[in-house]
Amino acid sequence: MTMSAVSIRRASAKEILDLRHAVLRQGLPRETAIFQGDDAPTARHYVAVANNKVVGCATLHLNQWNGNPAWQLRGMATSPEFRGVGTGTALVTYFESEILSDSALPRQLWCNARVPAAGFYQRLGWRIESDVFDIPTAGPHVKMSKLLQSGGNAVCN
Repeated sequence: MTMSAVSIRRASAKEILDLRHAVLRQGLPRETAIFQGDDAPTARHYVAVANNKVVGCATLHLNQWNGNPAWQLRGMATSPEFRGVGTGTALVTYFESEILSDSALPRQLWCNARVPAAGFYQRLGWRIESDVFDIPTAGPHVKMSKLLQSGGNAVCN
């Protein structure tokens, strides 16, 4: 599959649930794919869509990083057939540019990244901020962060 067949847009929490469950919580009850804060008015959900099917998703929850307002990236997932063609990069680029376009929004991003995905985030300017730790239902993770700056430059913080 190619990225030309994929569009990125904001979405509802309901739209992302099936993919989030299938990719990140496979074998677990569906409700484990519903995260606290998904229905908060500040939550932002994004999807990559191809042929009217959600093939990528990401969620930003307004949270804190080192005591300051920040966006926590949660539940980012891509359908296996859409990996390695730019779908995840397009999702991250989309929500980062949306945050940068609104001067009132916090510029700090952070996430608990699965260890196999850490390299993906590093290529997009994210920085590993912790040793490896285990999340019982999801495996080994590291904390990562990125500080967005206007003009397309990112600073790791």
